[in-house]
Amino acid sequence: MKKINFLSFLFIGFSVFAQENITFQKPSPEILALADYERAPSVSMDSKKEFMLLSYRNTYKTLDDLSQEEMRLGGLRINPITNISSTVTYINNLKIRKVNEKNEIQVNGLPQNALITNISWSPNEKKIAFTNTTNKGVELWIIDVATATAKKITSDNLNANLGSPYSWMKDNETLLVKMLPKNRPALIDSKKDLPNGPIVSVSDGSKSQNRTYQDLLKNKTDEANFDALVTSELYKISISGDASFFKEAAIYAGESFSPDGNYLMLTTIEKPYSYIVPLSRFPQKTIVYDSNGNKIKQVNEVPLTEIMPKGFSSVRTGRRNMGWRADKAATLFFVEALDGGDQSKQIDFRDEVFLWEAPFTSNPTSLVKTKQRYAGMMWANDNIAIVADSWYDTRNTKAYLINPSDLSAAPRIIEDRNSQDIYSDPGNFEMKKNEFGRYTIAIENNKGYLMGSGYTKDGQFPFIDEFDFNTLKKKRLYTSNIKDKKEDLLSIEDFKKGEVLVMIQSKNEYPNYYFRNIKSKNKLTPITSFKNPFESIKNVHKEVIKYKRKDGVELSGTLYLPVGYDKTKKEKLPLLIWAYPAEYKDKNSAGQSDKNPNEFTFPSYGSFIYWVTKGYAVLDDAAFPIIGEGTTEPNDTFIPQLVANAEAAIDAVDNLGYINRKKVAIGGHSYGAFMTANLLTHSNLFACGIARSGAYNRTLTPFGFQSEQRNYWDVPEVYNTMSPFMNADKMKTPLLLTHGEADNNPGTFTLQTERYFQALKNLGAPVRMVILPKESHGYAAKDNILHLLWEQDQFLEKYLKN
Repeated sequence: MKKINFLSFLFIGFSVFAQENITFQKPSPEILALADYERAPSVSMDSKKEFMLLSYRNTYKTLDDLSQEEMRLGGLRINPITNISSTVTYINNLKIRKVNEKNEIQVNGLPQNALITNISWSPNEKKIAFTNTTNKGVELWIIDVATATAKKITSDNLNANLGSPYSWMKDNETLLVKMLPKNRPALIDSKKDLPNGPIVSVSDGSKSQNRTYQDLLKNKTDEANFDALVTSELYKISISGDASFFKEAAIYAGESFSPDGNYLMLTTIEKPYSYIVPLSRFPQKTIVYDSNGNKIKQVNEVPLTEIMPKGFSSVRTGRRNMGWRADKAATLFFVEALDGGDQSKQIDFRDEVFLWEAPFTSNPTSLVKTKQRYAGMMWANDNIAIVADSWYDTRNTKAYLINPSDLSAAPRIIEDRNSQDIYSDPGNFEMKKNEFGRYTIAIENNKGYLMGSGYTKDGQFPFIDEFDFNTLKKKRLYTSNIKDKKEDLLSIEDFKKGEVLVMIQSKNEYPNYYFRNIKSKNKLTPITSFKNPFESIKNVHKEVIKYKRKDGVELSGTLYLPVGYDKTKKEKLPLLIWAYPAEYKDKNSAGQSDKNPNEFTFPSYGSFIYWVTKGYAVLDDAAFPIIGEGTTEPNDTFIPQLVANAEAAIDAVDNLGYINRKKVAIGGHSYGAFMTANLLTHSNLFACGIARSGAYNRTLTPFGFQSEQRNYWDVPEVYNTMSPFMNADKMKTPLLLTHGEADNNPGTFTLQTERYFQALKNLGAPVRMVILPKESHGYAAKDNILHLLWEQDQFLEKYLKN
């Protein structure tokens, strides 16, 4: 096989190619009618389900939204004028409604031209806090839920560059707020700042294998600006607006009050910084203070982590996953790796969980050891807790019932399964607020309640199981099976009465909330009544089809046919397939389906569903498993499995008699774009393809990608074979390449599309490249999205339909 050196992209000859400067276009009326819709509000309810908050936002952002000033530092994208993430999506309006009433109440006193985010209910759920972004900065507002009235309590000097800039305190009257320091230094303009020397990087000979990150620090100027932007002072601010200084300036990366409110755990980012990893792996220090700000104990210190043991089951050393035990007043728990964080070590126990009770005058005590990598903890009471572990290489996950008060009692396994086996998923324990206002496992008469999605080989049937913590036996209380509808079980509101909050939808009925009484003939009480914004496609034919790959692997996809399509006459339609590959370690899990034909049909720029209005058949979310059983890795046979998946999908729809198999297109986003380019390169199944925001040269992500843990030098043949760039001379099928100009996703640099286009162009392939201005990995601006739909429509009309 022909191989190209991983730096060869630098030496591709740059021929002169036709470059168009066109204005933004809009798609055809059929597609525009679906794309230009009004978004329904998002819903948030208090824990007692007495009040609901409805949040309204625009369907799309504007190009002006994406064109605000931006600095990219340490893995962050920050607006240095307003001091909040430049990628945030804002809410424009808020309404409140009593759950048992129909009328929505407009929140009075909201800021004009509101840009709302960081919404949070107070611990007693009588107030709601949110931030509003002005043209100068971020300010804090409070809503009184009972009166639906909002008021501002700070000026626009909050620091939201590291996320939400405030935390509610236990008294419901005070918030801990990150403010811009009074003596904050001015930012350095790198364009005007003359360098005083070169940038030098040094390796001491140790291995340092890292994924390909974006937006990293590059020099001392970046470090200084990073410091200035993310450093905050902490203040206590009452809901009436009174402010008092609490803690000096630092880079506060995490603030967490103990359940009783008497202690505050603060995590700060420390120097030295790194130029090869983002801020999440910078040094950190964690100190616990009392509620007055007096230091109690430094409980953790994490060094700079530039070097990670190889593999997804490897972790950084030292204390990690540190948090407050939810069922105790002030007890910390944390995890330490017993294998030094290295998955390659052969050892009986991987991790150990510790407890540490405030005020931390004694040493931490061991709670439990896990045989696999720690994967989570759920607290209930003194006698019941659940710990989970998992192992990435085998996809095994286990859950254990433990007694935190009796360490001599052996953990009891309550779950042991393949994490990718969705048919065996037992569901999640229902949680409820305890006396501290923290969520713990809901227990009635020593029984818990599991709510599961209910995927089976025969379809989806969500369920509620009663779980006996004494016997470990389950009893089925409810199974959802509504004809032509999909029901999601959200929470149990009253255990004795059997009242459950659910969401119900169908392919043409927008998802809405209901109370279902599972003890009273499954009585339904509607809560919301959102309308279908996509009336023009409500009568399209939609079904989940199942079929087999030639090696027997079960596959599935959601098939759409145009309104009025006659399935008896079977007019031969062009077919569009949208897909995204997924890696598996066994054929059984790979063949399982999570598709539901009764799920609401929601077209978005991320699919081909729009084109069902224009006479195309669409196979959406087609299964493209890549399987590597035993010691074989999935990517060892990536190309032949990819082609087999595509061939099986086309055969399945063709066997139904609906399509002209000479007129089939394939499309995908990100890793789906990578898939698309490979299919056009290595098969003759498709008339054309659409690849959005992909990576096409795997040697530019040499230390792994997706689920691939091996590096380029471990398996150069895998990286080269899988790279469409390395095989660009074989690609002769029309391809539409699109990419966001400001892609922020690790590995999918915009350069990937630009270099792949140049290679294809120079080698004579029919290809069109569209770079969408200001867009990141996911596209957001209305002008860009409508133009993207126009580009795809024009491309498909030219190369597929006609």
